[in-house]
Parts: sequence; C-alpha cells; structure tokens
Amino acid sequence: MFDDFYGLTGKPFQLTPDPAFYFRSITHRKALSYLGYGLAQGEGFIVITGEVGAGKSTLVAHLVDTIDPRQLTVGQIVTSKLDEEEIVHVVAQAFGLDIAGHDKATALGAIEAFLHEEAREGRRCLLIVDESQNLAVAALEELRMLSNFQLGNHPLLQTLLLGQPEFRTVLQGHESLEQLRQRVIAAHHLTPMEPAEIEPYVIHRLEKVGWNGTPAFDPQVFADLHAASGGVPRRVNQIANRLLLLGAVEQRNRIDGAMLAMVLKEMEGERGSREALRAAPRPAQAGMRPAHPAEGAPVQDRPRFGRKDVEAMLAARDAQIAELQQAIIELSSQRDEALVNALRPEITAMQEQVARIDARVFEQERTIRQTLTMLIEWIESEMEQSKAA
Repeated sequence: MFDDFYGLTGKPFQLTPDPAFYFRSITHRKALSYLGYGLAQGEGFIVITGEVGAGKSTLVAHLVDTIDPRQLTVGQIVTSKLDEEEIVHVVAQAFGLDIAGHDKATALGAIEAFLHEEAREGRRCLLIVDESQNLAVAALEELRMLSNFQLGNHPLLQTLLLGQPEFRTVLQGHESLEQLRQRVIAAHHLTPMEPAEIEPYVIHRLEKVGWNGTPAFDPQVFADLHAASGGVPRRVNQIANRLLLLGAVEQRNRIDGAMLAMVLKEMEGERGSREALRAAPRPAQAGMRPAHPAEGAPVQDRPRFGRKDVEAMLAARDAQIAELQQAIIELSSQRDEALVNALRPEITAMQEQVARIDARVFEQERTIRQTLTMLIEWIESEMEQSKAA
C-alpha cells in the first residue's frame, strides 16, 4: 500500500533476508572481515552469533551472493533439534546428495566422495549451519568429525556456524567441545547498530526501492527509532514498515515524532493483546482454531474470522460503492439542469453515504491489518520460543 503512495518499487523494510538490502554497519563490516579471513584459510570453523533479528541471515545472504560458484560450493541448512545421525543426513541433503538406505555410514561415504570430487574439480566446499544453538552437542561433534575429511594435506570442508547468543555459551563452556573450539579460526558477535547508523540504514533501504525524498523524516525520528528498537535491524524494519503504512494512510509526506509515537503505542497495545492471548486457556479439543478478536468480546467468545470473510466484506463494499458512484455519475450527467437541481439533495446524500462507507471500511481494514499482524507476530514468537526450548 505505502509503496504505491510513495512511488516505491518494492518493500524497503521486508523481514525476510535479501542480500540487495545488505547494510555495512560497523558490526557487519567487522563480521564480513572475519568471514573473509576465515574463508581465506579454507579450513576449520567460523562462528557468527547475534540476537534474533541482528542480521545474521542477511549477512550470509550477502556473502553467498558474492561467492564465485566455480571456486566454492555452498551447502546451507537451518537446524532444528538434530542428533549426530540426523545432522549427517541433513548435511548430505544440503549438498544435493540422495542417500539410499538412509543409514549414517552410507551418508558419510557419499559426503566424502562428493567432497573429493569437488576438490578434483578445483572447488572448495563451505557448509553454512544456521540456528546452531538448536543442535545437540553430539551433532556439533559430528560436524567436527566431518571437518577431518582431507585430500592429501588439504581440508575438504569448511563450516560457518550461525547462532543466537546462547550458542556462544554452549560452545565456550561445554567440555565435550574442546576439539571443536580449537578449530574455530574466526568468530564475531553481531551487536546492535549505533544511534548514528539508524538514519543511513533507513535511507539505504529506501533508496534501494527508488526513494526520491518522499516521505521526508524529522531528524528526531531516527533517535527515537533507535531507542525503541535497541538498534536491532529487524526491529527497526518492523517499526519503519508500520510508520510508512501510517504515513500512507494519513497521506503524509513527512514522518515526524508524533507519528512514531502513535505507531509505538499501537504496537505496544498489540503486544499486550498477544500476552493476554498467550495467557488465555487453550482450546480443549484438538483441531479447534482460536477465535478471532472482536471489539469488546472476551477472547473465548469472539467470533471466528477468516480470509473468505474479509474477501466477502470487501467485495460487498466495492460493489456498493461502485453502484452509488455510478448513480451519482448518471444523475450528474443529466442535461436538464432543473432535474439535476431537484435531485441534488439525493446526490449529496449518496456522496455522504459513500464517504461514510469508505470511512467505516477504512477502520475495518485497519482493524483487520492489526489483527492479522498480531496473529502473525504471535505465531512467529511461538515458533522462536519453540526453537529456543
């Protein structure tokens, strides 16, 4: 919606990683330097950690985008809770290997054969493991064993481990991982962006989608945005996205502190609603869907609300508006001025009705957007908690 209003060619603050939006913050430049050094060594492990939303995946997407596939073959996996046998099969799949029989020995043999073949073709192999904090210690040890594959004196596999801060605790503190620790040749922890980096970050992402200066931003917005987000890129994106949406809805060409305060208050209210929803009793029967929120109704008594309901409501709205507008056009095009004057009260009444419908639907759409956003963020939060559990 706001991309059309502001003449943008895309969504500048999408939450999914995109190497085109990579921003060279201080911490990301350091991380890229460590990655460059580690890759130049061609062996061992590189470890990058950071809070949820710190930009680990975007950093890696940028890295992969710059890699020459003729020199380096990349396999990527996002882990759940895997044991030492499961991780071997997942690594095989990451490199496109189809393992017959699904036994560990066969998978290891296929991986080693693949690594040797790549080496003979002049390519090194890099395994990227995201969400490494979910791996069992035995699975991490299995990854270390994979790093033993060599052709002569040349290691065949290098591994990049990405994880949340707790992964550093496991890696540094678990006695069984001493040999893996000795093979870590580069490590970096991504920190939040500095206050002075928020404005360049926001402008950088906007310019990637054709921003021409509209909307403009009051300078204080960036300081307040850093305070609200803690400098975490994903949080900045979430707030900035909502800020542009509000600007488009209110047809504002300048974003100010009052608008940011309104967005933050709205998001805080949604966060409180999610907490209440999470604390509410779960449906006792399997397969029951939670009811969708309705104004003033207790959570358990709220009516169900689905995509078809939204589409039906919007279709009915559009049809009614089109009918009224057509009636206005037809009446206004009458050549008999006296007739037009006689019917002018009806025309005015119809125009007012169209305005009321538009206002009501705008509020309904805003409520729907808030509800859907609340549910999506709640689901993402549940998934993150599930991963961390």
